[in-house]
Amino acid sequence: MAITTEQIKELREATGAGILDCRKALEKAGGDFEKAVDVLREKGLATAAKRSGREASEGVVELYSHGNGRVGVMVEVNCETDFVARSEAFREFAHEIALQIAAAVPEYVNEDEIPEAVLEDKRQDARNMARAEGKPERIWDRIIEGRLEKFKDEVVLMRQPYIRDDSITVEQLLLQNVAAIGENVLIRRFERWELGENAA
Repeated sequence: MAITTEQIKELREATGAGILDCRKALEKAGGDFEKAVDVLREKGLATAAKRSGREASEGVVELYSHGNGRVGVMVEVNCETDFVARSEAFREFAHEIALQIAAAVPEYVNEDEIPEAVLEDKRQDARNMARAEGKPERIWDRIIEGRLEKFKDEVVLMRQPYIRDDSITVEQLLLQNVAAIGENVLIRRFERWELGENAA
């Protein structure tokens, strides 16, 4: 199948990828636009993984207030250079992360930040629930593991579905931005406040 200039242009506008990359992705996908986007996404994620070890000490602290000041978010997002830190694409990404935190109420950036005591409490709760529901003991481990994974999906920012496109996680969104921006990008830390909530 011949790939047209119009197809390449459309894919380039949608993904921001280079002309040659768009042509190759369309050829690999047999002209299917959605498959070509997936090919580019996979390629972008592979490129992003190579950058993840690089130092990211520049960036921005994004502040976001929602609902007439009822919810406030402060998030630190880092990159490698001040040039990128000042770019519109980087600042838009930081803003999207602040929106995600305001809407989805994560508690941790990464799952390795969850204290072991919290995980153990969740395991015990799941075990007690399985027992109370009369589930056979031989499947308790699978039930406990499933509930633990669901808990992590809810409270870990990087594992949450992205609020604007739930077909990807925040981690996949991050990797797409690393690929597009061309530098390592890191969500370092965040705080979220809600009017009237009790201090922990």
